[in-house]
Amino acid sequence: MADLIAPHGGLTEPVCCTVPAGEIDSFKAEAASLPQVPVSAADLSTVYRLGDGTLSPLTGPMNGDVYNRVLDEACIEVNGKKYAWTIPLALPVTSELAGTLSSGQKVALTCPEGEIVAILEIGDVFEWDKPKYIQSVYQTERTDHPGAAMVLEGDADKTHLIGGEIRVLPQPKNSEFGKYVLTPREVRALIAEKGWDAVVAFQTRNPLHRAHEYALVYGLEKLLKDGKNAGAVLNPLIGETKSDDVSAEIRMQTYEKLIENRELGDGDSDPELWGARDDNPPDRVLLLGLDIKMFYGGPKEAVMHAIYRQNMGYTNIIIGRKHADAPYADGTAIWGDFDAQEIFNNLNGELLIQPVNVGFAAYYESMGRVDLMENHSEEKPVFISGKEVRATLQKGEMVDPRIMRESTSQILAEAMKVS
Repeated sequence: MADLIAPHGGLTEPVCCTVPAGEIDSFKAEAASLPQVPVSAADLSTVYRLGDGTLSPLTGPMNGDVYNRVLDEACIEVNGKKYAWTIPLALPVTSELAGTLSSGQKVALTCPEGEIVAILEIGDVFEWDKPKYIQSVYQTERTDHPGAAMVLEGDADKTHLIGGEIRVLPQPKNSEFGKYVLTPREVRALIAEKGWDAVVAFQTRNPLHRAHEYALVYGLEKLLKDGKNAGAVLNPLIGETKSDDVSAEIRMQTYEKLIENRELGDGDSDPELWGARDDNPPDRVLLLGLDIKMFYGGPKEAVMHAIYRQNMGYTNIIIGRKHADAPYADGTAIWGDFDAQEIFNNLNGELLIQPVNVGFAAYYESMGRVDLMENHSEEKPVFISGKEVRATLQKGEMVDPRIMRESTSQILAEAMKVS
């Protein structure tokens, strides 16, 4: 069965820069003789995604001209055609290390534990203009936000970037949730097996509350109402996130429970649509993780989230309010609530995956379920701030079930309880 959507960049299949099983020994022998370049935990996931094709059409970190074009024009070019690309990717190094590297040289990339993970044939070593990067990606000169902190604090000692062609060893599987992390080729095979003709992905870096669930189910319902034999993928991002986000291990437990208990959309799905069918939302939802770091880049990152998912083989992605959002340190917003939806109307290059836009959602007593706020201009929803949710969980207590499923509350309360 043919794939539902081509990978990004005009390719017929995702890039594969992963070393085949039969060549691993000779690859490791070659790598052992090369100079070593360390890669941070956050950038390690980028290396593996370059390897498996999630970042197609890239075949390695970007050289300076490609990197700067992304900052200036939000696109890459392949065979004379422009494709949308909004956050450039290259590997940060110190000025001291940069001074020892040159174009054409091969180096071994090492993970934080010191083990070799890839070989990079360097195509470029160039200075990292951090203010330009922050201004382009975050659309602000201010630096009091998580995205800037990653660059100015997390990579404080890194002054240069390297690009080139990469070959990557297969990523070791996480013992707890590795079974949910598949390569683009594996995901495409799974979709073909399901026989769906459209698949909508739901990006999240948080445990789900019912308004999140509603957005996922809404996206699925929209495709079904359009006459598609559609499925949905709960596709949490499980790469590096900021320290106050719930860890991937705990989040994956909450998602697993929602799927196991068939709770997704329970009570909040469209009764007219499902009443006429012999299945329910849980029958059409898969759980698959995406191991790549979070940039907290709002609209620009929403486009990258779509690119990753197109490469995975999904035809649609849900773009909600404040997608990939994080405020300034004083709590004020960097972007408008729906800027991440609007950016898709102004892309500077092709992107095949289609966004499904979803507005604000909340629980309404009049309906006894979650619904879009735009349908209830006169009624006040049941609302709890994130701060209140956190305080409740830290006391080991359950969040109001109108806000969050009990199974999710239980797992989070146990993990977050402050003794």
